[in-house]
Amino acid sequence: MSGEIYFSNNYRDLSEQHGTGAGFQFEFSCSRCYDTWRSPFEAFTTGQVAGWLGKGVSAAWSLIGGTATNSLTNAADGLAGANWGSSRDAAFQRAIGNAQSHFNRCGRCTHYVCGRCWNSAQGLCLGCSPDTAAEAVAAQQRGLNDMVTQQAYQQGQQSGLSYDVSTPRQLVCPQCRAETHGTPFCPGCGFRLAQPSTCTGCHNEVPDGAAFCPTCGTRR
Repeated sequence: MSGEIYFSNNYRDLSEQHGTGAGFQFEFSCSRCYDTWRSPFEAFTTGQVAGWLGKGVSAAWSLIGGTATNSLTNAADGLAGANWGSSRDAAFQRAIGNAQSHFNRCGRCTHYVCGRCWNSAQGLCLGCSPDTAAEAVAAQQRGLNDMVTQQAYQQGQQSGLSYDVSTPRQLVCPQCRAETHGTPFCPGCGFRLAQPSTCTGCHNEVPDGAAFCPTCGTRR
């Protein structure tokens, strides 16, 4: 890895400025698998002191005088606020230094990835330089799926030869608006849908509304 490492959008700041749990901690994530690593927690002593004063100490001193308590607490909060920015920046730099042993920067895409997503032989992430064995197995599966898809498509073409594409069909019932899927009668209300204008037996024209072909008697 290089001597410097920068994280822009793949980290979360988990630090807390105030309270007895005040401290610095940062969570870094792998840009490929999104697994996370957290830096060790560093206590922010000034913020913790302000929290202690705001709880236990203020409760005890309230018996003597609330004014002194508020002044002391406000002073501690002010000191914590003044030191927070620089202390946080220093802690973040230390966290980045610790993260160097957990992440690698890809020389091609510049993303930071964890050790499991790193191709050390090539110096690239697995997204830019995938594992050869894994790619071979994936390619075999894609080839199998492609061949099955092609055979299924050809089978569908054979089945389509017997499908009468010239027959008028209504896909939505004009009476109840149900989907018909091309059936002669509506499955929702039984309404008789579009029928061919020619006889399926002798192919002569059949008058609208006729139940049988007037030429050969074939039922419509």
